[in-house]
Amino acid sequence: MKKEIKQFSAPVPTGVLFLVGGHEDKGAEDLEKKGQSKHLEVLKAFVDLLGKKDPVIELVTTGSADGSAYYEDYQRAFSELGISQLGHIHHDTRAEIIKDESGDGIVDRIKAADGIYFSGGDQLKLTSIYGGTTFLCTLKERYVTDHLVVGGTSAGAMAMSTPMIYAGNKGVQQIAGEIKVTTGLEFLKDVCIDTHFVDRSRFVRMAQVIASNPTCIGMGIEEDTAVVIRRGIEAEVLGSGIVIIVEGFGITDSNILNHDAQEKIYIHDLNIRMLSSGCFYKVPRNSPPHL
Repeated sequence: MKKEIKQFSAPVPTGVLFLVGGHEDKGAEDLEKKGQSKHLEVLKAFVDLLGKKDPVIELVTTGSADGSAYYEDYQRAFSELGISQLGHIHHDTRAEIIKDESGDGIVDRIKAADGIYFSGGDQLKLTSIYGGTTFLCTLKERYVTDHLVVGGTSAGAMAMSTPMIYAGNKGVQQIAGEIKVTTGLEFLKDVCIDTHFVDRSRFVRMAQVIASNPTCIGMGIEEDTAVVIRRGIEAEVLGSGIVIIVEGFGITDSNILNHDAQEKIYIHDLNIRMLSSGCFYKVPRNSPPHL
């Protein structure tokens, strides 16, 4: 008999999360590669969620080493979707964001934005630069209290979760204990986001994360695919690929504790869901909220 999971309440965000598995269609070249895509489908869904005729979007390219190239790609795509107000935020060091905050300009931009979109790159760069900053605090406060749409693709989506994977590629994912995790930006708690999930064969590394803490659920998002999360827990899938949900509540055995022995991982009784466009999933709340 499946054990019933008790649900706990927490503050309900007014904002919306928009998590993309990477390589979303940004124009004719991407459309040709994907084949199955509807033109700009994922980015159009993000714009539609803003709910305004002339919205302000801030594109954060900090995760990337070449923010200007990312900005140019998104500027072309968003322009085609009618967006004329696309700002660009990029920091390569923590000192840069601290300096920007001292002038209040960056915080004012976050307060004025209708949507924030984090590009791909390195999720650890995002957390190490923005963790504990007024920039991030303001962003999270607005996500909870306002109709702010916070989007991220690839590393930008992975950074939204906690726990957050930051290392452990295909070559080592079968070895117990080789997947490295840390605290993410915490827009979602007890949820681990992974991206490029099918294309880069990342199921095993996600399973390891869930075996290490079965309170969490894993959400693996394929390329050109998005998960829209409303009210903090109501997830809807859209785009050309699939989303794989990994639940570990029913795990009966694993060798995750043998992380010093270089053993291949085994896990018994994971629960897996496969979702595609139009599917819904309710993110469980299993841990009591606390200060």
